[in-house]
Amino acid sequence: MNSSELIFEIPFEHEQNIFGEFDSYLRKVENAFHVSVIARDGKCKILGNPSGIDKAMTVFNQLLELSERNNRITEQNVDYAISLSFTENESSLCDIDKDLICHAINGRPIKPKTLGQKEYVDLIRDKMITFGIGPAGTGKTYLAMAMAITAFKNKEVERIILTRPAIEAGEKLGFLPGDLQSKVDPYLRPLYDALYNIMGADTFMKNMERGLIEVAPLAYMRGRTLDNAFIILDEAQNTTPAQMKMFLTRIGFSSKVVVTGDNSQKDLPPRATSGLDVALKVLNNIEDIGVCRLTSLDVVRHPLVQKIVRAYEEYEKKQQIKSTKASAYKKRRKN
Repeated sequence: MNSSELIFEIPFEHEQNIFGEFDSYLRKVENAFHVSVIARDGKCKILGNPSGIDKAMTVFNQLLELSERNNRITEQNVDYAISLSFTENESSLCDIDKDLICHAINGRPIKPKTLGQKEYVDLIRDKMITFGIGPAGTGKTYLAMAMAITAFKNKEVERIILTRPAIEAGEKLGFLPGDLQSKVDPYLRPLYDALYNIMGADTFMKNMERGLIEVAPLAYMRGRTLDNAFIILDEAQNTTPAQMKMFLTRIGFSSKVVVTGDNSQKDLPPRATSGLDVALKVLNNIEDIGVCRLTSLDVVRHPLVQKIVRAYEEYEKKQQIKSTKASAYKKRRKN
């Protein structure tokens, strides 16, 4: 295979951000495209086959533009830029980075970080009801929360309502002490955490006392009509079909709804049907309802989480194939 080289410049002030601690990001690029990168005095030389050099250069250009926009480059940014280079998609990390939703309480900008997340945020803006389906770590709840808080601050809605089914995650917790609110708070803790992070505890408590923000179990939604509200149903895979129908028929005028769920993490009783699965089939062709399916490529937690999600996906596919083959074999035996 022909070997080529390309020389380019990385401004000194961006070098460490782009190459990573101990050049860890640089090594990732080398391993991904089978090239060698020599960095010295602000100049870099890439050695390898032309295709690998082009892809590596594309990644470095994207990371440089991100760095010039005052972003701290993360391992997730590098991994995602590398994965994008193997697709025919012309979108770049920089296109995604331009979509600022809001700022967290500590001043950190909240933006989509993958094409899947960008599609998800755009659907929330455009559709009255959006389903965000995907594995843990894809930002389903956090981005929905950021969109809700932004809409609330811009006076597009009068209140925020956050709900999730109060169901134990595969274990019996027994008796929980305290009043009714104390009993359901553990189930709603992830929603509180996101609110504190984006809005701040003091602002959240003031708005909650005024009834402008409500965090409640799904059972509390029955019998209500929710107008002028941004409503988020989290962990929707743990709803029953009746609960999901009840929730979706609560929606009033000038409201926006986001339903998030992970079909691979159901805590329902064995053989129970998930309301999320039924809703996705029943509502598939309604125009003002959007569905965004996030994947392991959209995981933005520690890179190990992405590997764990992929490993489980592969395992579940193998189990499904085995189950299908076993069923086919039983049918043949009967016949």
